[in-house]
Amino acid sequence: MFRNGLQAWHVIVLLVVIVLLFGANRLPGVAKSVGQSMKIFRNEMRDLRDDESKPDEKKTGTNGTSGEGSTGDDRSPKA
Repeated sequence: MFRNGLQAWHVIVLLVVIVLLFGANRLPGVAKSVGQSMKIFRNEMRDLRDDESKPDEKKTGTNGTSGEGSTGDDRSPKA
């Protein structure tokens, strides 16, 4: 459908629709809320990356898992 990707007129139409939906009075509040949400999201992603890079402090099994729950990688044959 869009072979050339997002073009300038797409952005303009999108901005007009946003202004019509939210109104000019509410846009600063919406922008602030989106900014805070993005900040929280980035912090959570950084925390997840840090958790993955740290060695597991819990006792691990032979396959490297802590034994708490399934990883969804059950490769045993099903009857």
